[in-house]
Amino acid sequence: MNDFVGMILGGTLGEEEQELATIKDVAERAGVTVTTVSRVLNNRGYISEETREKVHRVMREMQYQPNEIARSLSRKKTMILGVIIPTIAHPFFAELTNYIEKYASQRGYKILLCNSRMNQGKEKEYIDMLTSNRVDGMFMSSHTLEVDEYKKLKQPIITFDRRIADIPYVSSDNEQGGIYAAELLLKKECRKIAHITGNLGLDLLSNQRTDGFVRTLRAQGVELIVIELGPDVFESEGYEQVITSLLEQNPDIDGIFTSSDILAMNVIKVCMGKGIDIPGRIKLIGYDDIEMASLVTPALTTIKQPIEEMAERAVHLLDGLIRGEEIKNENVLPVTLVERGST
Repeated sequence: MNDFVGMILGGTLGEEEQELATIKDVAERAGVTVTTVSRVLNNRGYISEETREKVHRVMREMQYQPNEIARSLSRKKTMILGVIIPTIAHPFFAELTNYIEKYASQRGYKILLCNSRMNQGKEKEYIDMLTSNRVDGMFMSSHTLEVDEYKKLKQPIITFDRRIADIPYVSSDNEQGGIYAAELLLKKECRKIAHITGNLGLDLLSNQRTDGFVRTLRAQGVELIVIELGPDVFESEGYEQVITSLLEQNPDIDGIFTSSDILAMNVIKVCMGKGIDIPGRIKLIGYDDIEMASLVTPALTTIKQPIEEMAERAVHLLDGLIRGEEIKNENVLPVTLVERGST
């Protein structure tokens, strides 16, 4: 038995007795039964709004705080969900996590947030920590471990942008996003195009952005350069150097599609420093439509991932798994082209 569970079980009896007495006090002052107070606490069964408000008022007056550890043991649920992401510093994952917390909270869950920094050791440590702390389920958006490490987990899991055996996943339509970007640059009559993308060696569905983009352009005989970033794809320190080198070696590039808005914003910064006009000389398209995409100059044309809808769907699916419901494994949401000033 690990220390965390031992700590809980070691103090459970006295805490439950103390909580029961407090519940009795609340029930007596409110003029209701202990069962009614319990139903109000757990939001179960029919309770009139008048009774519910009265119980909550008495709890506030008595400064009553239910013992969450004892309650979680009695209902065999902690009401805590784990979220493992590559880095909270990246705006896409910050927005995604924000919406996960929003919709998880609406269902009564709290979240534990873990930054893996694309480090296999850290990801494994976080998974072990979440497991030992008995979280009810996990959202996985950091995928450095081998498939078998995920398959042997007993907790319900929802992954983002990765298909792992029969584990349900949520993704946007990455391939269609790449096609939209290629079609727009073709429409703008770009003839030498660069694509800057993440590490294609990772087994991620987001690689389909590159697949759709490259296939569409090559079918039209357009000259294409693909620049693949290294393993630290979410660390932006090296972006400017890569972009500078690309532009200096290929001064006739007239279109660029990046696999994220953050990459595209770095393109804007480098081009401004070199006096290269966007969209006059280079048309630029990003991916994600994070909040900052409309605030830069020029405002960024991008492929919009439905970040809030993806988070809401993921929470709905994980809650269903926790409840023992059957859910659909493949959950692919549509993307849209948002055209702004950079094209």
